[in-house]
Amino acid sequence: MLRRPPYPEILETRKEIEKHVNELLDKDAIRNTGHNEIVEKTTPVLITWHDGKSRICGGFRALNNYTKVNWYCIPRIPHALDKLAKATYITKIDSIKEFHQNVVQPNSMKLLRIICHMGICEYTRMPFGIKNAPAHF
Repeated sequence: MLRRPPYPEILETRKEIEKHVNELLDKDAIRNTGHNEIVEKTTPVLITWHDGKSRICGGFRALNNYTKVNWYCIPRIPHALDKLAKATYITKIDSIKEFHQNVVQPNSMKLLRIICHMGICEYTRMPFGIKNAPAHF
């Protein structure tokens, strides 16, 4: 893992990251660590979609290099449709920011730290950017 300061941010990006960090703090998806110890941490990466919306994910490349891949099989669409054809009720579940629905184990939180101009925060919920996150959703 790398121990380095945060990447420099332009003012516009800094404001957008601050907005997302505050939102994650409000939703208890991350928490301030309250200290500046030398630990593994990464800089958040701002992802902007074509419609102008954005989100942050951790630049967990170094952690992902040490992570063993947890393979999962995606269900085939015809098989899923066959199951739905016999359904009495169909429910639509809102899964916006779906990874944040999964709680991170306490011993893993120290590996999921991000550093930005607001300080060091650690994820309490599954962040975007982890190699095996889709397998747990």
